[in-house]
Amino acid sequence: NGVGTNSAPFWRMLLNSFVMAFSITLGKITVSMLSAFAIVWFRFPLRNLFFWMIFITLMLPVEVRIFPTVEVIANLKMLDSYAGLTLPLMASATATFLFRQFFMTLPDELVEAARIDGASPMRFFCDIVFPLSKTNLAALFVITFIYGWNQYLWPLLIITDVDLGTTVAGIKGMIATGEGTTEWNSVMAAMLLTLIPPVVIVLVMQRAFVRGLVDSEK
Repeated sequence: NGVGTNSAPFWRMLLNSFVMAFSITLGKITVSMLSAFAIVWFRFPLRNLFFWMIFITLMLPVEVRIFPTVEVIANLKMLDSYAGLTLPLMASATATFLFRQFFMTLPDELVEAARIDGASPMRFFCDIVFPLSKTNLAALFVITFIYGWNQYLWPLLIITDVDLGTTVAGIKGMIATGEGTTEWNSVMAAMLLTLIPPVVIVLVMQRAFVRGLVDSEK
């Protein structure tokens, strides 16, 4: 049931990993879509500058960003919490860029028709932009869920409470160091259980995922 004397039961780690991955996925998609929507369709000063400021963050290695981010989380008293696990990973320059490129392919006639009908920006987003983005959403959902599920370094830096441990970090804790003995049967069983959720997500969303990748290349 557990992975060590100082570890939570493995089912609890699976639950924590699912909450983390699902929260990161929903948050990243929401933030990225709304950011790209604002940059493409709202006319405000320096909007292109804001976009490039977001895009430039892709050039910063993770090693440069991770320790300042840990310090911010510590100052905000969010260590050992789901908020600390998920909030810093919800912003994504890549997803914002992909949604921006897709939104720019939508014809201006849609915007004009919405304005003539008196639709508000959020109604235009919910009724027109969101439905047209479903294939892109499916592709990004799969990629982002796997990204969140496979997080290893971030939980190690943020979490000290064993009840908030995640599966990937938990498996590392199952491997003995020094003169300890590793129960490899338990390690392999844990690895197989850890593989199940991402595989299920890919199989369930396979068609939409492939269609989203193909549409994004057009």
